[in-house]
Amino acid sequence: MARGFESKDVEFQQAEAADRSQIPRRSLTPAEREHAAQRRSVELALTQARCDLAAATSPIHRHMLEQGIAELERQLAQ
Repeated sequence: MARGFESKDVEFQQAEAADRSQIPRRSLTPAEREHAAQRRSVELALTQARCDLAAATSPIHRHMLEQGIAELERQLAQ
């Protein structure tokens, strides 16, 4: 029974991918691509900083990470 469910799920995912590929997309300008890449970079850095904060034990290190997270969140808000 699980095998049948998995095959239906795969079939659904393939159909969704086919539907998405048929939607015409506008090409991004070089400036838009650069902005998107910078945003992804900041988002990844923020995720890493939050993981580091969760594992940090030193109060000084925690404070430094909290300041970094605040700055990264500020950059994302812009």
